[in-house]
Parts: sequence; structure tokens; C-alpha cells
Amino acid sequence: MKLHDLKRHPKSTKRRKVVGRGLGSGHGTYSTRGAKGQKSRTGHSKSPAAFEGGRQPLVRQVPKSRGFKSIHENATAIKLDALNAFNDGDEVTISTLKKHGIIANTVGRVKLLKGGLKKKLVVKVPASATAKTAIEAAGGSVK
Repeated sequence: MKLHDLKRHPKSTKRRKVVGRGLGSGHGTYSTRGAKGQKSRTGHSKSPAAFEGGRQPLVRQVPKSRGFKSIHENATAIKLDALNAFNDGDEVTISTLKKHGIIANTVGRVKLLKGGLKKKLVVKVPASATAKTAIEAAGGSVK
């Protein structure tokens, strides 16, 4: 036996039902759809994807969400007073702020705002212009 000798089994594919071709065929007149009604009409099989059998669809039960949600995460504001928990000469980063318990572990962005800073620190966190001047006035630096 070779590859070109292989043949498809005669019953492996079912023959397509031919409808609407006369009474003698057995599938004429109503074409197996019955008499009247919604199911006998064209387009019946193509019901909308959200159709739930006549009940109020879930899409219409849930209220529309109004407004606009920004995809950008808001920065967590931290006053410089909170940085007094650090020692002189310490480096301030997001990870060190989390270790000291100043911000939660879930916080992604941080911004420092003006406050009463008394320590000399090396800050590697975004800060406002007034916060930068306050850090430099205390003898620290912003990178």
C-alpha cells in the first residue's frame, strides 16, 4: 500500500441536507422549518450575542459607568516632616520609605512636598520645587 492508494471512507463525511427542492425530495415546501412562527423566518438562527431568552440582559441591568478614569496612577504625596525618621546622611528612595513604614508596599509613585525637614539627607525621589529648596537648605541633596 502506498500513499496514493489511500481512499476516504465513504461514510466519513455526512451528505449535506438539500432543502426546498420540491415535494418529492421530502424536504420541500417548508424546508423542515414547520409552518409559521419566528423559528420559520429567515435570520432566526442569528440572534444577537447578548440575547438572554427575553429577560433583561445583564448589559442593560448594570448601570453605565460615567466620567473618565485616568490610566495614570496618582503620586502619593509625602511631607518632608516624615523624613525626620531617617538618620543624617541616609539615602531616601521608594524602597527605604517602605522599610520605614512611611508609605505602603502597594504605592508605586511618590512625590515629596514642603515641610519641616531637620536632617541632612540624600533624596532620590521626585520632589516639588519648594521641597527641593528645603532639602538643600537643610544641607541635603536631591538626585
